Amino acid sequence: MRELDRNVVEQLKEAAGPSGWTEDPGEIAPHLTEWRARWHGKTSLLLKPDGTEQVARIAAICNEARTPIVPQGGNTGLVGGQIPASGEVLLSLERMNRIRRVSPDENLMVAEAGVILATAQTAASNTGRLLPLSLAAEGSCTIGGNVSTNAGGVHVLRYGMMRNLVLGLEVVLANGNVLSLMKGLRKDNTGYDLKQLFIGAEGTLGVVTAAALKLVPQPSSYVTAIASIANLAAALPILNELQSATGGQVSAFEVIQRRALDLVLRDIPGTTAPLAGEFEWALLIEVSNSAALDATEATELVLSRAIERRSIGDAVFAKTLRERESFWRLRETIPEAQRKQGVSISNDVSVPLARLAEFVELAEVKVRKVLPEALCITFGHAGDGNLHFAILAPGHESKLTDLRPELENAVQESVWRLDGSVSAEHGIGIAKLESLRRQKSVQEIATMVALKRALDPNNILNPGKLLPPGLT
Repeated sequence: MRELDRNVVEQLKEAAGPSGWTEDPGEIAPHLTEWRARWHGKTSLLLKPDGTEQVARIAAICNEARTPIVPQGGNTGLVGGQIPASGEVLLSLERMNRIRRVSPDENLMVAEAGVILATAQTAASNTGRLLPLSLAAEGSCTIGGNVSTNAGGVHVLRYGMMRNLVLGLEVVLANGNVLSLMKGLRKDNTGYDLKQLFIGAEGTLGVVTAAALKLVPQPSSYVTAIASIANLAAALPILNELQSATGGQVSAFEVIQRRALDLVLRDIPGTTAPLAGEFEWALLIEVSNSAALDATEATELVLSRAIERRSIGDAVFAKTLRERESFWRLRETIPEAQRKQGVSISNDVSVPLARLAEFVELAEVKVRKVLPEALCITFGHAGDGNLHFAILAPGHESKLTDLRPELENAVQESVWRLDGSVSAEHGIGIAKLESLRRQKSVQEIATMVALKRALDPNNILNPGKLLPPGLT
């Protein structure tokens, strides 16, 4: 583990304030392991500043001493980007949890980096507005982490990634300077849009301390349905027809492979099968109604026509809030059901919309060539081309673990063959460092390295993450 200079440690403690640091291993421990327990970190110092000025002083001290720091939000990342792998100082933003302003007239919220996403959603809802970012970890992930990883979730189809929801940022640079980009303007065509540099940068270019976020009117109601389809290729025409019929009000269009649904129904208490009969795939569809337009009839008509031409086998609509919640529970508990099977390998990928079915078929073939006993399950955001492709091997977990590199490579080769991305919404972190060399061109990586060197010349901000070793 990296040995921290005691003089620097004392300076950092003073900068963080009396309640802003700990060296207690028991208090630090929960911050060192990501929730899947794949990545384990180490540090002797956890800093917990409660204001931007403290973060700025901490960064300046670390930059002067060339002491690396790892920013951390809710510790919900899945690629190890938030873990201090080599004993770096750990900088938690959890105490910076104030919502500075909510303006329903401007459809704007200003929230500090440590605000829990669910808390921000509630604050927006209390003013009749919607913060449309929604993901499984919303009860523990933070706004700063969402910005730094460019979080996605189930509503990307309608509202876009976190990048599309950020109107402004407050960022502490590596040298301790505070970059305030918080005007919240929808239009500002005066040169480079600097805030975009820090969205998805995983804390390697600066520490996000606050964000101005775009809100939207709260839907008056939802149309939620589950439908069975014979094959994944049938999904895209249905989505396009729904978008045309509802005026683009489809907010979620999720796909669930029958194998994934079976795991949930078997291992998650309180779940029930909404559809009868045999089918290979299910669609979870949600349309957001505005106060002026109820899209229920249009949605029903589209699905009825799809049933007539046999693109859909059956469809069930949620008639109550409880039924809507039960439908979404089937989708949202797939990762929990997956974990209950033991060791698994998760892949977060995206491919062109028209090639979803081709990817699943190709990836399953390649995976089973490596491990014939593999069980592949797929689910995800079919509306934006983002699939979660998991590999299990019940009874053969040791083989699965031993063959992880070959299995991940099989999936990634399938992605690249179809001009996709090996990371749709989870980022690069530690897990996909080497994959980036294949994903990005030489020119793209060179530009990323140039930005890193310009903004963090001493390489103190989350070193060893996002960019492959040896480049920075």
